[in-house]
Amino acid sequence: MQKSQKIAQCFSPAAFIHDTEKNYQAIETLIREQEIGGLTFFHSRHSAAANFEKRAEVLDVSGTFEKMIGLINRYQAISKIPLLISIDGEYGLAMRIEKTPQYPFAITLGALKKDAEKWVEEVGFRMGKDMKRSGIHLNLAPCADVNTNPNNPVIGYRSFGDNAKKVAKLSFAAYSGMKRAGIGACLKHFPGHGDTETDSHLGLPILHKSKAQLQVEELLPFQYGIDRGVEMIMVGHLAVPALTGGKEIPASISRELITDLLKGEMGFKGLVISDALNMKAVAKHFPEPGMLEREAFHAGNDILCFSDHVKEGIEKISQNASEEEVDAVFEKIMDLKKRLGVMDFKPIRVPSFDWESHSQLQIELAENYVSVISGEINQAELKALAKVEKLGYREYFTQNPSVFSQQLKLDFSPVEQADKVILAVFVPSHKPLNQFGMDQAVLDEIQELAKTKSCILIHFGNPLALKHLGKLEDFEAVICAYQGFEEVQEIVNALFG
Repeated sequence: MQKSQKIAQCFSPAAFIHDTEKNYQAIETLIREQEIGGLTFFHSRHSAAANFEKRAEVLDVSGTFEKMIGLINRYQAISKIPLLISIDGEYGLAMRIEKTPQYPFAITLGALKKDAEKWVEEVGFRMGKDMKRSGIHLNLAPCADVNTNPNNPVIGYRSFGDNAKKVAKLSFAAYSGMKRAGIGACLKHFPGHGDTETDSHLGLPILHKSKAQLQVEELLPFQYGIDRGVEMIMVGHLAVPALTGGKEIPASISRELITDLLKGEMGFKGLVISDALNMKAVAKHFPEPGMLEREAFHAGNDILCFSDHVKEGIEKISQNASEEEVDAVFEKIMDLKKRLGVMDFKPIRVPSFDWESHSQLQIELAENYVSVISGEINQAELKALAKVEKLGYREYFTQNPSVFSQQLKLDFSPVEQADKVILAVFVPSHKPLNQFGMDQAVLDEIQELAKTKSCILIHFGNPLALKHLGKLEDFEAVICAYQGFEEVQEIVNALFG
């Protein structure tokens, strides 16, 4: 093989499921002419741009899953060396594909009270099985970021929590589950994206911490994984001047950070994959096509994800890198492809999912994480109040009556006449933008009710959103349900007898 063909195996550009035929053919051209090594599947150009263009999705999204499998078969059929197919599915295929199993967010799994590592590994295993049967070889997850900054615009619900040791154990458990299912996984976003306030899709986050501080927090989950044989790590687009001689350079293109620290000092022997190279944190600094890819390869990345300039990138890397460097990376990628069964590609059929088993898992998980985080629920008192029409109920941010309200076998009075009120808040967004999508007038109403009446709050959503609902002590009791899955609503219902 020629040097350029070996370099091409490093590239995993974005493939959009909902796209134009012209764009599908452009991917085919990349496969035929550039002989790329893999593809990373995303839902659509709209959803990929939503982070920084703030536009709502408006396109026909029917049959996403079937379309993806059709495209995988179509693209694999023309590739000389079978393609490594990856997806960024932190909570399962559902993160990118409608009508596929959705698993709880990392922040939800971080709230598991019993046998957390065992359950998180099982979730990773189930996600991995869904992906493997769908023709996917690599999941670009889980996050090993320690979410110590509650205002973090981009990590939050994607992290297992704010305790470095817990994050280390749970991210490794998720990784192990996926590996057991026969797919690849990676810890991300090295050296740790949890304590940042800038979204790297938009700009460059800078982490001002000493190396000693980083070692006990950000770096700890990665070191924990490396010590246990993790085979892949994704490097994020964030600057950590303490690790790069004071320079504000993105980690993803820093040789000091990837080659010297991660591979040298920390002893990582596996593959390094870049975060998406189209992200503004790095892309805007390299107007000349191919230069960003060259810098990312030189820094020590083995797989270049979401490159917008594949042809130029291959040329620039070829001019800059030695035969030995290219051969070493090529061998690592081919070894990964063999291990993950990429080389044995056979056309895939659209698989069906065992929804009953998935629902049962959701119930068992919800029983383990749904928590009364303050006060207590007195079932007998609630029933007595309902009998004399002194119990009120109100729910927020739902378009139709929730499963929870339909199943709650209590008679409610108007809130104004009630002695006690149950308030169910279905938080609209899991991201912190615009108070997690919660309207200020509604938040004012909830806070006012909590001050004037005895209220029980049920929070169906990201626990980081609780701060917008007022002081917890203003409520008689607070139940944190973490997410709004129907199974979760049923488990909360059981708390009310």
